[in-house]
Amino acid sequence: MTVQMDSAGKDGVFRRHVLYIPGYDPFPPRRYRELYRKEGAAQAAISGYTLAIEPRQGETYGWRVRSEMEAKAETEIEVLVWSDLVKTSMERGVLGTYWLLLRSIWVFGGSGALWRLVRLRKGPMIASLYPAVLLIAQALVALAVAWTVARLVPWDWVGLGLGLVAGFAVLEGFRRMDRRLFVYYLMQDYAFTCVERGAYPAALLDRLAVFRGRVRAALDRGVDEVLVVGHSSGVHLAVTVLADLIREGVPKGPALGFLSLGQAVPMMSFLPQAGKLRGDLQYLSRREEVTWVDVSAPGDGCSFALCDPVAVSGVATEGQRWPLVISAAFSQTLSPERWQELRRRYFRLHFQYLCAFDRPGTYDYFRITAGPITLAQRFAGRSHSKSRIARVFTKYRSVE
Repeated sequence: MTVQMDSAGKDGVFRRHVLYIPGYDPFPPRRYRELYRKEGAAQAAISGYTLAIEPRQGETYGWRVRSEMEAKAETEIEVLVWSDLVKTSMERGVLGTYWLLLRSIWVFGGSGALWRLVRLRKGPMIASLYPAVLLIAQALVALAVAWTVARLVPWDWVGLGLGLVAGFAVLEGFRRMDRRLFVYYLMQDYAFTCVERGAYPAALLDRLAVFRGRVRAALDRGVDEVLVVGHSSGVHLAVTVLADLIREGVPKGPALGFLSLGQAVPMMSFLPQAGKLRGDLQYLSRREEVTWVDVSAPGDGCSFALCDPVAVSGVATEGQRWPLVISAAFSQTLSPERWQELRRRYFRLHFQYLCAFDRPGTYDYFRITAGPITLAQRFAGRSHSKSRIARVFTKYRSVE
């Protein structure tokens, strides 16, 4: 690949600022630094380039990367944090989570979105039904325990009370085991998506305005490229951040790129009140100020793999430029041994986009985020993956 060095600094070093938006994740941002450090070292050893991570000073959390691939590059990676909002949304006990289950069933089922999402991609919908099925199964177990205890006690009211206590204790026990089962975590994730029937909650809109300010500050720093990376539910947040940023106007100079990974946009855009997101998708898809590359893989059962988020949401126009939809092709970019090891670890595969590939192809997260080539240059002339899905699957197409 020929390196376009005309965008590099006078010293021949390419400089980039990456702003990473995680998905629905309550963990602190340092986990992403450790993941980048570990997997970046592995990819560098496999691909034969150098990658060094250093601390980064600043008001926000991040780290610095120095690399030598086709040429030298320096990258600052900043994590745009919303884990505090995630933690707040997860502060519900057993009864609160069952209320979320009922509400989510009502929103997705009553709107008809559930059936359209199943038709679009069965994998992520199986993943979304997993917590619902497990919560119902846990409730049945708790009811069986409660009934058994109540039957064993000869005094009716005492037996009923003890049975209720025993049943609730079973449910609480399941909740405490959730680090292994991910039932409560996933239920709260899907419930957060539909809390306003597809509209953004006010607290999240305020945070997206902060994110927009961080992207603008990066554009004003004089780097060669500003790259926004969204993963999972962080993708639709990034869409809104970038759409609102471009509406305000962006300075000429740095290349602006958007890398979306493992997106689940239809989970929100198919809902009746998601007019803001649908409008942002439509607007961003037509803009020349940004290069948008969407990467997914059929092996990732938690994403809507190879689904063009603009087209399937019913807001594509004749002027659509983005996103370029490509496959990470796990079954080809991972060796048979590695693929066999990971293929049943569904949640781990959802993070594979951020990890090393032992048979890397076109997609290499570390070349994209730390190499000396812009996203636009790297994927110039590339066509959509042949399995791209661009048919409309939703009846809600209104935009704001």
